[in-house]
Amino acid sequence: MVSVTRAVFGDLPLGAGTVEKFQLQSDLLRVDIISWGCTITALEVKDRQGRASDVVLGFAELEGYLQKQPYFGAVVGRVANRIAKGTFTLDGKEYKLAINKEPNSLHGGLRGFDKVLWTPRVLSNGVQFSRVSPDGEEGYPGELKVWVTYTLDGGELTVNYRAQASQTTPVNLTNHSYFNLAGQGSPNIYDHEVTIGADAFLPVDETLIPTGEVAPVQGTAFDLRKPVQLGKHLQEFHVNGFDHNFCLTRSKEKHFCARVHHAGSGRVLEVYTTQPGVQFYTGNFLDGSLKGKSGAVYPKHSGFCLETQNWPDAVNQPHFPPVLLRPGEEYDHTTWFKFSVA
Repeated sequence: MVSVTRAVFGDLPLGAGTVEKFQLQSDLLRVDIISWGCTITALEVKDRQGRASDVVLGFAELEGYLQKQPYFGAVVGRVANRIAKGTFTLDGKEYKLAINKEPNSLHGGLRGFDKVLWTPRVLSNGVQFSRVSPDGEEGYPGELKVWVTYTLDGGELTVNYRAQASQTTPVNLTNHSYFNLAGQGSPNIYDHEVTIGADAFLPVDETLIPTGEVAPVQGTAFDLRKPVQLGKHLQEFHVNGFDHNFCLTRSKEKHFCARVHHAGSGRVLEVYTTQPGVQFYTGNFLDGSLKGKSGAVYPKHSGFCLETQNWPDAVNQPHFPPVLLRPGEEYDHTTWFKFSVA
């Protein structure tokens, strides 16, 4: 059984609308999602002793989400991740996007899907959010109708993304939740054991744009096919953290993406997806300046993201999986977050 309750989360400034919060609750999970950016604001899961903790980083009030902050819990689009130099060419026409992360365009631009109010519809086991992204929004061609649906079943949270375009446009949607399985506000994620089911990854240049090479993980820091303890692993390979796309199977069917185990609490997160990639990000840019829930601060490496997605800059790299959505087609991807204890 899943219960869904709705409440007011806060009002946007200048009468721009009311943000609502939807609480999805099963016997194993409790998830709070707001209509601003389809943002997951809390996710409570029990440890092996049966004690519930909130395992996502974020804010207790709407004001937190309206300030400059690193996409905590939000759905990002129209195109997640980076587009080199904020430009791409489609059918002979060049499109220019806002450069919001020098020298590239990141996560949809200055006002991406994370910074808009979505229209909610309550379901028996979840909530569906929809919006129409107008033609030319953030520089992207064509009108895009988008639906993001969160449903809960026991310990599994499912996120489905659907979109339809009036003109050919790149589309790449993901959720940017930052997890810490020890509980949000815990100082780091070094004691987390991570597995990612990828035989290859995408090396990046100094601006974090893929070079175009699809590199085998074998013998590198990126070989996470067997579980590694994150802190030890980063030390051993002298890496500052991960912010890379791992290449999963290109099948459109549900496939394994990642598993993260926190031995201290026993909590396990398994991620499955229909997407061809996942950006594994270890919170390298967090710096402790933001005040989170329950007085928490979020220093570097205090949370991790598993952003299931198409490969970054695919619109400029023809050998990457196709990222263009054409009129008459439907973009339809699903990611499953399954929580348990071990």
